[in-house]
Parts: sequence; structure tokens; C-alpha cells
Amino acid sequence: MKTRLSLLLPLLLLTGLLLWLATGVRAAPADQAAQYATPTPGSDGRIIYVVQSGDTCLRIQLLTGVSQEYLITTNHLDSNCTIQVGQKLVIGLGGPAAETDTPGPSPTPSPVPPTSTPAVSGSAEVCVMLYNDLNGDALHQTSEPALAGGAISLTSLSGTYSQTQTTTVPADPTAYQGICFQNVPEGKYSVSAAVPDGYNATTDLTYTLTSVNPGDTLYVVFGAQARTTSSTQNGSGHSPLLGILGVLFLLAAVGLGVYAWRLMRKK
Repeated sequence: MKTRLSLLLPLLLLTGLLLWLATGVRAAPADQAAQYATPTPGSDGRIIYVVQSGDTCLRIQLLTGVSQEYLITTNHLDSNCTIQVGQKLVIGLGGPAAETDTPGPSPTPSPVPPTSTPAVSGSAEVCVMLYNDLNGDALHQTSEPALAGGAISLTSLSGTYSQTQTTTVPADPTAYQGICFQNVPEGKYSVSAAVPDGYNATTDLTYTLTSVNPGDTLYVVFGAQARTTSSTQNGSGHSPLLGILGVLFLLAAVGLGVYAWRLMRKK
């Protein structure tokens, strides 16, 4: 009897341990990865991501697969990739959505063997906007229009490409994407702006594009605000030298008056 009990006790302990391990494995659900549905491209072909509470550039990269370098370069962010809740970020480009009729049944096409895509050369595009920063916050609002009379330059750091264009105000500001340099060769570029007379810059007027590749469309935004003038610049103020001379003459007159009064008392 004792032999049976000594054999039964380890068997019960082993059975309990196996049941506990199986229950623990089933009770611990696998972490679910954050689900992200790629938004539909807008009418201009850009795919926009709206920054949510708790977002960082690293989290957006993990959600969308877009690198932090692309986020910084395309959306004109600082080197720390600083973002704000509600900010709209360009995370890619795609064909604009278009309404199509519901297709009917069609025969299955014959498979086409894959072919290598030839390298695209000189097909990058860089669009730059100079806007009137009405509130001076250095953030472009939809209500802030384009600014005419400025100059935009795009120059490769290797010195093989340099173009300059003058900014204008379009007929339809809502659809305006800025001055676009087309057929830009691959490489690194410096983008700079010169604001019109009577305006002060509210943003840095130089930006470096560290990577321009064939097929890219990159956007850079610069801001400027109208310069205010002081009323004293129109000649309505008085020279401080004249004021000092007036005080000296007044003191001299008082001194002469006191001296004459003492002479009259002596007499």
C-alpha cells in the first residue's frame, strides 16, 4: 500500500504541474500589434497622417513603415522630429482617388512575366512655398496666403545644379503647392528663400534636403511677416540735443535773474 502511495504522489504532482503550465500559456494572450489602415491619397496625391495623442516619430514609423528621416525631410521638421497633436504629416504619395463604375465580370488575364523596372533619372520634384505668416507663429495655416515677390533657390551641394524662381500669387490659392522645380537630379540640395521688401522672415530661410531620389516629391515651406514702422521715423520726433540746449539756456536765465536781484538788494 505504501509503495502505491509513493508512486501515486509524484504522478499527481507531475499531472498538476502540466495542467498549470497549460493553463498559464492559454491565459496569457499574445500582444496584439497596433493596427493601422493606410489613408486614401488626397486629390493632390499626398497621403496624410494626423498626429494623435501619444504619437512620436518612432511610433509613426512603426505604424506606417515610413522612416523618421522621410518624416523630417518631407514635413520640414526639426532634427529632433518634434510633432504636435493634430498636425498633418505627409507620409507618402499615391494616385488621387477617382470615382469609377463598378466593373462587370471580365476574363482572367494571362499572367505576364515580371520585368525589371529601369532606373529613373532626373525625375524628382521639389516644391517650395513662401507664405504670408499673418500671426507670426512660423506655422503655415490654411488661411495664410502665398506671398509674391520673393525668390526661391534650389542648389545641389555638389554644385552641378542651381535654379532660382520668383514667387507669385496663384488664381486659386487653395490648390497652390508652391513653386515646383521639376526634373531634379538625385543628390543633396540646399533650398533658400529671399523675402520681399517690407517683410521679415519668421522661419529659417535655408533648408537642406539630405536625400533627393528619383520619383520623390518633396515640400519645403518658408514664412515671412509684414514689417511694422514706427511713427518716429517720419520726422515727428524731436532731437535730444535741442532739449539739452533749452535746459542750459533756462538755467543760465535763472542764474542771471538771481545775480541781478542780489545787486539790487545791495543798493
